[in-house]
Amino acid sequence: MIISIAIILYYSITHFLQLKLTVNKMAFYENTVIARQDLGEKEIKVIKEKYNELINKSSGKVIKVEDWGLLNLAKKIKKYKKGFYIHYKFEGSSETINEIQKKIKVDRAIIRHLIVKYKRLDTKSEFFKKIDKK
Repeated sequence: MIISIAIILYYSITHFLQLKLTVNKMAFYENTVIARQDLGEKEIKVIKEKYNELINKSSGKVIKVEDWGLLNLAKKIKKYKKGFYIHYKFEGSSETINEIQKKIKVDRAIIRHLIVKYKRLDTKSEFFKKIDKK
């Protein structure tokens, strides 16, 4: 009798701990996407909106989207020497990251991407901010 109570107690505690660990915690992320250089402005805009919508629908929240424009790649990727860079700053969970990775894997317009997790997100600075010279 005592052994069966101990077993039930053990399984209920481990189940509770597993549930507690699998709760989707929100974290800050940056996702940089490189799209093919031969895409037009409309296609780039569609890509921006598609991933913006995807993040918001999959329990995430887009904080900032930066369009870095057409930049040279350090090394050829597939057959491209340049790419359109789009940078997302967002808050999301592991579910959000999984959805992004699934979509990017099948999206032929994206040649490379990188997702980085942060403790704090810097929304004030932009890496490739266009400065108007007067």
